[in-house]
Amino acid sequence: MILATVAIDGRTTWGLVEGETFFDVGAALKARYADLKAAIGSAFAGVADAKSAAASVPVSKVTWLPVIPNPDKILCVGLNYETHRKETGRAEVEHPTIFSRYANSQTGHLQPIVRPRVSTDLDFEGELAVIIGKAGRYISRADAMDYVAGYSCYNDGSIRDFQRHTHQFTPGKNFPDTGAFGPWMMTPDELGALGELKLETRLNGQVVQEARIKQMIFDIPRQIEYCSTFTRLEPGDVIVSGTPGGVGARREPPLWMKPGDVVEVEVERLGVLRNVVTDET
Repeated sequence: MILATVAIDGRTTWGLVEGETFFDVGAALKARYADLKAAIGSAFAGVADAKSAAASVPVSKVTWLPVIPNPDKILCVGLNYETHRKETGRAEVEHPTIFSRYANSQTGHLQPIVRPRVSTDLDFEGELAVIIGKAGRYISRADAMDYVAGYSCYNDGSIRDFQRHTHQFTPGKNFPDTGAFGPWMMTPDELGALGELKLETRLNGQVVQEARIKQMIFDIPRQIEYCSTFTRLEPGDVIVSGTPGGVGARREPPLWMKPGDVVEVEVERLGVLRNVVTDET
């Protein structure tokens, strides 16, 4: 299945995406599920069957929202491709580098990524997002993929000067409307094997990042194992699994996103997340 959270005439809902059509399953199942996160927590029970009772809308008529607008946690994995680790000059580590995003830092597909008034150092980071399907603690690597509800594209937009104020990444990763998430999530059975899939970021049509998912330093089972050790993962939690080399901050001269730029993150077979950069008003 391919599922998304959208707004239709100002009303937030969620449902199934098939080609150019959105099926408003959220309205059909509103007595059962408050939102997509609740449906994930019930393993999508009844969702496929509700399609026949759901109103259909062309996707051109919806406003795309972050796939999970209200996750309990967004856990981001830093320095998780060797090309990115090397370009930052960071040492090899035994454990994943984890930082957090807040839900209100997110924006949806075709919605603006906002450059804040306090900085011009707005950088792109194309990533694969992993959406957790059920609660778990101390999850083993062997069982980890059983906890995955689906995948999405993510642009972990970063305000680099604020990120570097200290050794902690949090301020530069949480400005409003900088973390783009979408357009939709795809369930594992729909997407298939991950390893050979290409992750690509484009800025104004030019490829600026490119990698295969299999090139992660810490793979998805390891990320789930590690994160579930220090926190209990919940349905709808998001693990943003790391970005490849090529970020703007490590180029000479630096390549910052600016108003009017179009940035795209594509994961092969999964979809394309597209945003235009605007200035904060």
